[in-house]
Amino acid sequence: MSITKIHARQIFDSRGNPTVEVDLYTSKGRYRAAVPSGASTGVHEAVELRDGDKSNYVGKGVSKAVANVNDIIAPKLIESGLNVTQQKEIDDLLIKLDGTPNKGNLGANAILGVSIAVAEAGAGEKGIPLYQHLADLAGVKPPYVLPTPAFNLLVEAIKKAGYTDKIQIALDVASSEFYKADEQKYDLDFKNPNSDPSKWITGVELADIYLGYIKKYPIVSIEDPFDQDDWEAWTHFTEKSGIQIVGDDLTVTNPLRIKTAIEKKACNGLLLKVNQIGTISESIQAAQLSQSDGWGVMVSHRSGETENTVIADLVVALGTGQIKTGAPARSERVAKYNALLRIEEEIQATSGEALYAGKKGLSAGPTPPALLQK
Repeated sequence: MSITKIHARQIFDSRGNPTVEVDLYTSKGRYRAAVPSGASTGVHEAVELRDGDKSNYVGKGVSKAVANVNDIIAPKLIESGLNVTQQKEIDDLLIKLDGTPNKGNLGANAILGVSIAVAEAGAGEKGIPLYQHLADLAGVKPPYVLPTPAFNLLVEAIKKAGYTDKIQIALDVASSEFYKADEQKYDLDFKNPNSDPSKWITGVELADIYLGYIKKYPIVSIEDPFDQDDWEAWTHFTEKSGIQIVGDDLTVTNPLRIKTAIEKKACNGLLLKVNQIGTISESIQAAQLSQSDGWGVMVSHRSGETENTVIADLVVALGTGQIKTGAPARSERVAKYNALLRIEEEIQATSGEALYAGKKGLSAGPTPPALLQK
């Protein structure tokens, strides 16, 4: 079924910032997608197109991205006559329309909104759930895997809740935030404007701190332990840690960055954020490339979220066994967990073939996730 109409608008995300929403129509109905936005973003991420008009939403408006959907993408995509089940061909067309390596022309937020809406429509056209359609696109077969959630907890809280040895710890360091590029050192007192430069430390020294934490606490995964371009420190630590080391700012869900990380043995885990790369097809490619080298893959939300739940379907479709979508404390986060509950219920009512990942989705040093060894 081909597309009959596409319409984008500006809505607001969970932080109250503007973002893009896309409605896509076929003869079967309307399919809607909304685009997330990150606060802490890597310099190598695809471009999130903002208006830059300081008198409107402090420059964060997305009317340019909306116009790019309505005035450029919509007519070209409708004219192409492509079927909504042709996800890869449609995503390739969107990439070609943009014409830049980082989607800086049309904006990754414009492109992703259309890409997700197409995936929703493709599932509708086939009369199957979104996770099943995405699994078909990725070539993943049942049994489907329900992911282990990741959110903020402390050791004492784990103990008081009675979950010692049942809950393990993953860290998101976001170390690019306190890396001093000119000195190639890390400032652990970075929030102090008068921090002492003599106390800034090297990547190897920071790695030693992490290794001490790993020995002391039940840490199984560390995300972005070093700056996004400090490749030497990443390689050094990944070799010594024996746990999952996740690239976020390092890899930005970009197959080219992932390939470099594989070659340098810089990490063994990918944080998959669909808006870092901008299409569903490229997100699937990024996950598969990472898994081909034995990495764990954690599908992640962004801090500026919407009620869209595509990442819940995506993590089940890819069978990666890890999802990072925050504590179940706000509706845009809870929506993803509720979607997983519905997916589980649906799988049990149909094929009955559903597995809970537990620890099986995590890599550990050179050991691939158990899910990849099945």
